[in-house]
Amino acid sequence: MTENNGPNLIPNEVFMFKIQFFGCLIVLLVSCTHQKREPNHSEHRTPTTSEKTVIIDCRFTFEESVNGSNAPKEILDQLKLINVQYYSTDHKIHQGQVLANQKIADKIDLLFKYMLFLKFPIAHAIPVVNYHWDDELSMQSNNTYSFCYRDISFSKHAHGMAIDINPYFNPERWKAGYENRVDKPEGAHYDPNVPGTFYKLHPVVQELKKLGFRWGHTFTEKMDDHHFEM
Repeated sequence: MTENNGPNLIPNEVFMFKIQFFGCLIVLLVSCTHQKREPNHSEHRTPTTSEKTVIIDCRFTFEESVNGSNAPKEILDQLKLINVQYYSTDHKIHQGQVLANQKIADKIDLLFKYMLFLKFPIAHAIPVVNYHWDDELSMQSNNTYSFCYRDISFSKHAHGMAIDINPYFNPERWKAGYENRVDKPEGAHYDPNVPGTFYKLHPVVQELKKLGFRWGHTFTEKMDDHHFEM
């Protein structure tokens, strides 16, 4: 006859062991699942400070950008100040401004986005007020600009309906028969191998033509390669 000394504890111990085992297994599975859901930082890298930095070339208000232009109110009312970003000749992203006629403002905005996409270098893009309304100083600085109130009888710049791009890289050159006239800007030399310089099949030239601009290279008396007008 078997003696009964009380309840058998072994089944209860087995039961508790199973609970602890499965509990640990669940915690392990949850931990692994959480680790799998964490982002892969090597694939989703946060840009460094230098990659996010944009160099600000100017921060004019509209009133500041037209100050001293001597343009009448009816012309000033047609203008719009556009903030633009561009890949510059220092291989960094800059932010500048273009003062242009409202009729072409959207086209210029699209143009700068396209040039930035191509990394087409723009030396500067600063309203001509920065050069005391002296377009020759602006050109000498290789500055890209639109509005400049001058030669109103024929210049599209007087209404902000033209844009000059990298004039030092793309100088105004007079054709045969006009040798008595001076190429501008002074000291500039045309070299199509220099980045930022235009030639006939250049993608930026083709894009400007698509946007409806006329290229100054086709003028009768001169090749005004930096000039595009509506």
